[in-house]
Amino acid sequence: QLQLVESGGGLVQPGGSLRLSCAASGFTFDYYAIGWFRQAPGKEREGVSCISSRGTITNYADSVKGRFTISRDNAKNTVYLQMNSLKPEDTGVYYCAADRQTISKCLVNNMDYWGKGTLITVSS
Repeated sequence: QLQLVESGGGLVQPGGSLRLSCAASGFTFDYYAIGWFRQAPGKEREGVSCISSRGTITNYADSVKGRFTISRDNAKNTVYLQMNSLKPEDTGVYYCAADRQTISKCLVNNMDYWGKGTLITVSS
C-alpha cells in the first residue's frame, strides 16, 4: 500500500525554523520525484519545492527561495524540507507528493500520489 506520511508541523514564531519530513512506503521511492506543496486558508494549493528522484535537481517557489531547502535520503525513503526565517504567510497545510517522473514540473496536477498533510502555523 503506497503511503506518504508528513511530520514536523506545528506552531512557530515568525523568524523561526521547522523541518518537515515525508516518509514514503509501498513504492520504489528512488524512481519518483517528490515535492512539497502547501495550501493556505482560502487559497489554492501551490508548489513549494520539488526534488528529482536522485536528488540532483531541485526547484523552489520564488516566495521561499533562500529560506527553504529540500533534500532526500533514498536509503531512508524520506524527503525533508528545512524551513528557515518563517513568515506568517508561510502558514498552511503542507503536503508531500510523488511524481512518477524522475524530474517533476512541480505542478499540483502533475503529482500522482499525495500525503494527508501537516499544518504549519507561523504566528506570534
